[in-house]
Amino acid sequence: VDADDVITKEEQIFLLLKAKAKCERHLKAKVPKVHAGGHRCHLHRRSDSSLSPFSPTDGFCLPEWDGIVCWPEGVPGKVVAMPCPEYIYDFNHKGHAYRRCDLNGSWELVPGNNRTWANYSECAKFLPHLRDSEVFDRLYLIYTVGYSISLGSLTVAVLILGYFRRLHCTRNYIHMHLFVSFMLRAVSIFVKDAVLYSGSALEEMERISEEDLKSITEAPPADKSQFVGCKVAVTFFLYFLATNYYWILVEGLYLHSLIFMAFFSEKKYLWGFTLFGWGLPAVFVTVWASVRATLADTECWDLSAGNLKWIIQVPILAAIVVNFILFINIIRVLATKLRETNAGRCDSRQQYRKLLKSTLVLMPLFGVHYIVFMAMPYTDVSGILWQVQMHYEMLFNSFQGFFVAIIYCFCNGEVQAEIKKSWSRWTLALDFKRKARSGSTTYSYGPMVSHTSITNVATRGALALHLNTRLIPGTLNGHRNLPGYVKNGSISENSMPSSGPEQYNKDEEYLNGSGLYDGDRPTVLVEEERETVM
Repeated sequence: VDADDVITKEEQIFLLLKAKAKCERHLKAKVPKVHAGGHRCHLHRRSDSSLSPFSPTDGFCLPEWDGIVCWPEGVPGKVVAMPCPEYIYDFNHKGHAYRRCDLNGSWELVPGNNRTWANYSECAKFLPHLRDSEVFDRLYLIYTVGYSISLGSLTVAVLILGYFRRLHCTRNYIHMHLFVSFMLRAVSIFVKDAVLYSGSALEEMERISEEDLKSITEAPPADKSQFVGCKVAVTFFLYFLATNYYWILVEGLYLHSLIFMAFFSEKKYLWGFTLFGWGLPAVFVTVWASVRATLADTECWDLSAGNLKWIIQVPILAAIVVNFILFINIIRVLATKLRETNAGRCDSRQQYRKLLKSTLVLMPLFGVHYIVFMAMPYTDVSGILWQVQMHYEMLFNSFQGFFVAIIYCFCNGEVQAEIKKSWSRWTLALDFKRKARSGSTTYSYGPMVSHTSITNVATRGALALHLNTRLIPGTLNGHRNLPGYVKNGSISENSMPSSGPEQYNKDEEYLNGSGLYDGDRPTVLVEEERETVM
């Protein structure tokens, strides 16, 4: 959920400047103590830009800020060790930095250079190692490929559901909103990466050195206006991330309502669901942006600013928990109905297989995988557990849109039937045009059909032509049987496609290819849902 898994150079500058100001206050607080000892005291600036309020005649090595760490007094002839600062994001926070105080009461200098020697090798041991870089490159590749595939498949799914009018119903409208939220989430991630983590910026951070960190605090403050673009990118990313979670919750609420509410006005609730899915995230993201701009306007907003992140994270975590509860309750109902319906008719293993199938179908829709690591927030960007968590999240989060498009569009029986009918009409139209150009007046499609018969079929209303039937043989409107007509079994009443009203009796089927019907409520509805999910 947290978008603050990485840090920009500007955010690192802010943390360093904050640590520098704290160190200066600490050093100045020691000045009265030195006056009490009778020593002359002043703010002393060394040639290497380190700051100290003490004169070099105190006998001990001077406490000072060296650009990275606030060093205490050093005892002559001793090595001073300081923990690697946690405000340096990429440091090894378990290591130590070292300085040596010479016997003459001054910090040891780098040979041939008038700069203080310090050993940050334990802190910066990540710099020469490529292992972490390889991990991040692999994670970047995983989610880039995943979101790209999801974006492409979801685009096709939205076009399909929008093109065929017979697929226009409440459940498919909700599916389309969910698909669009996945698409906008993917696009916002690509835009955020392009704005915040361009290739040159990544190379600059990879080449950052100890001297670069020291020089950061001496640089003048950056103009905040130049970060408007990245702030907008982060804000829209968080908004589309939140809308995606809330449209997943809408899907869960809709399915739960179909099962447990006897009288459920779908068209009436569609507007409420739309406002809930797109409007509620806009409220708390706007609140977060306003508070962030007022209290913690620190360059780009992709670094956590204390507890402000909970303004966004609490509503998202609440949506995940509620959706998981709905998922468990629906699976409980399906399991109960499965045992009641199949009592004595099939063995327990077959029942478990059906329940497992329905569970796997519902898991991508409900985003069940979010619950796995929700209670295990990582704080250290290292270790096996962190790598397992990140690979798990990047894989499932990026490919979730693809799984949803496959299950609830491409594997949907209604969608497949509409595509087949459309393909049949298109191929027949091409054949008609080709025969017409060749000057033929009689066409052969299995059974021989005259042009007059085709006209009669076309005038009988919205009768779709199936691939397996091609054209309708037999006697139509008093005409004689066509050549090749088989009296019994060629085309039965059950093989004919439904007319408009008959087709729409089950137009409110919920789960695509596995779904809830809205024809008879509530008993038949739940029963059909159970059958189709299984």
